Amino acid sequence: MGGHCRLVAVADGWCAVHLPRADDLELLPAWIGVDAVSGEIPWSSIDAALSDRTGADVVQAAQELGLAVAPLPTGDDEQLRERGTTNAARPWIQRRVGERSETSLRGARVVNLSSLWAGPLCARVLTDAGAHVVNVESSTRPDASRDGDPALFDWLHAGQEFASLPFESPLGVAELVALLENADVVIEGSRPRALERLGIEPSAYVSKRPGMVWLSVTAYGRCGPWRNWSGFGDDAAAAGGLVDWSSDGTPSFVGDAVADPLTGLVASAVVADAMNRGGGVTIDVSLREVARSAAHDARVVW
Repeated sequence: MGGHCRLVAVADGWCAVHLPRADDLELLPAWIGVDAVSGEIPWSSIDAALSDRTGADVVQAAQELGLAVAPLPTGDDEQLRERGTTNAARPWIQRRVGERSETSLRGARVVNLSSLWAGPLCARVLTDAGAHVVNVESSTRPDASRDGDPALFDWLHAGQEFASLPFESPLGVAELVALLENADVVIEGSRPRALERLGIEPSAYVSKRPGMVWLSVTAYGRCGPWRNWSGFGDDAAAAGGLVDWSSDGTPSFVGDAVADPLTGLVASAVVADAMNRGGGVTIDVSLREVARSAAHDARVVW
């Protein structure tokens, strides 16, 4: 977590506040009227500012600014109900929108538009299964994990190709579209509005190419009222209830960005199964729901 994410008490519960980006600190005055000094996250001021506000108010104000703030769950909610994922044993949505085909991961062309950890881990597993992976990054906003542990980045992307495209230009979008049209598997981690700005609709590509599998890996899923929320592995795990509770009712994290590797592994298994069944589907996996599934399984074990 690197000190960027904390569980903060609000008037009616707890929220995960995740501020990993430098420009997140610039939004603190607009969010809660607190200034950051010397680039440090003012946690004590944040604690004080949120203590008398409701979780719903805190989260709504943060997400309107694009800040990764999420509530700890109190039960099934509108997001789970609208997505139809109240069953914790099935934390993904799969829809058949195209034709099946004889498909195999060996030699399959995978276009990976995702970044950080969950999507790239899925791509790494598919690489090990024999797929050919091309990682596509924006030339102006490359994968932020390049600034992290270089050994982890190299391991996640071993044996893969890279392409850097200017998504802001018509030429860059045209090159991206050409890659997508010839892919057997697409992995992306964009909030829906990001793809909509590029004129990309996943189901349209799957409908045109028999056997294609389109995987979306996002914090809260491609549908439902939280579809465009910001989120990362730590806050999404907390939003899924994957936290430890002390005897005095204080929550704590159970791992560093644990929702990311869990989701990457689940996603790779679901993609492999879909390919084995002939493809022609879109798959919607959310970090929050995978974390919720893991938390549910842990409760069952205990």
